Amino acid sequence: MNSTLDTLRASFSPLRYPNFRLYLGGQAISLIGTWLQNAAQAWVVWTLTDSVEALGTVQALATLPILLVGPFAGSLADRLDRRKLLIATQSVAMMLAFILATLVQTDLIRVWHVYILAMTLGVVTALDLPAQQAFLGDLAGMGEVRKAINLNIMLVQISRTLGPAVSGIMIARIGTAPSFWLNGLSFMAVIASLTLVRANQVRNPTSHVNPLRQWVEGLRFLRTQPRLQDLYIFAAIMTFLMFSVILTMLPAVATRILNGDAETAGYLQASSGFGALVAVVFIVPLAQAHRRSGFVLSGAAIWAAGWLFLFANSQWLVVSLVCLFFGSMGGPTIMTTAMGLIQVMAPHDMRGRLGSLFWMVSFGMQPIAAFLIGQSAHLFGIRTAIIINALLLMSASATLLLMRAGLRRWDVNVALPKTLPVESALD
Repeated sequence: MNSTLDTLRASFSPLRYPNFRLYLGGQAISLIGTWLQNAAQAWVVWTLTDSVEALGTVQALATLPILLVGPFAGSLADRLDRRKLLIATQSVAMMLAFILATLVQTDLIRVWHVYILAMTLGVVTALDLPAQQAFLGDLAGMGEVRKAINLNIMLVQISRTLGPAVSGIMIARIGTAPSFWLNGLSFMAVIASLTLVRANQVRNPTSHVNPLRQWVEGLRFLRTQPRLQDLYIFAAIMTFLMFSVILTMLPAVATRILNGDAETAGYLQASSGFGALVAVVFIVPLAQAHRRSGFVLSGAAIWAAGWLFLFANSQWLVVSLVCLFFGSMGGPTIMTTAMGLIQVMAPHDMRGRLGSLFWMVSFGMQPIAAFLIGQSAHLFGIRTAIIINALLLMSASATLLLMRAGLRRWDVNVALPKTLPVESALD
């Protein structure tokens, strides 16, 4: 019991660095705004089109640039000043939020406006994600990077819990535009924090090399690392089969299956976010301390699949909320564990490339995942589409563990370096 409590307490150790605390504070405010907008944007598209295909399309357009820009984003994050790059991306994202708020406020909004703005924001996100992950290491040091990633994702899940719930209530009572205005204002907090912090960035000495050549080198390295391959595979199947449902289908489930409204959709998204938050705070630190990561990853995926199956068959809001709460614990357990392991298993000069490849495999593949779940829901119905995804997720996870003996034998404590370089954050 004491060792468990010590593990949980140790997961907060990066907070002893003032610059990391300051940046995380700005992120906390900005992320709540981001999820306010995500929930409101999905509802705007749903009310404009009443189409599950349109929901899939906007999600696809928002994440397609991550797939297309990925090979270059990691190289840019190594070559440029990451702090200044993040200030630029956050500033552009703020302007896009204000444009969307204006269009909604004036009733000029059309679905093609949302498509264009979603894809433009996707380009910004594609540049932002690799830089942000590397920046966490700049602030906390590589010896603390896994814990720093956990804390950042913890904030994501807190905001994913609060943002959609607040947005759903706001939409039901005062309309959709305030969610977009608040998101635009929230970016000011993270921009201010980035202006004030100082980070210890280590530049890539080979950053002048052709990015595509660097990308090929990273792929060649990955071919020799079966356990790294497993991490990317788990990220891919969660993206295609679990996240596609949570990020795309909840407005349709709320109205067509549960006979609810925007507030119902907000509660569903909040329940999913709260389950993910509980996982990041309590389960992920213990999962990362477990020696047999192969069993942890497979077990988390099968757990998520079982609850997703129950969610698909639910006709009552309370049952659906419970299923989403427990099912959403599997996703961050897999994704956070994978992100942390990739950071410490990759060679120092390949962290940017392998990190950007992770985002391509996960978030970058969401356009295809969103399109497939949208088409599946259109052809077979929303409930059947979710059941198909649940069964595929369960079978793929079990098959991966059974067919790859090395994954079953993988002892992560042996695979990782005995010590990690510690780069003290600037006070």
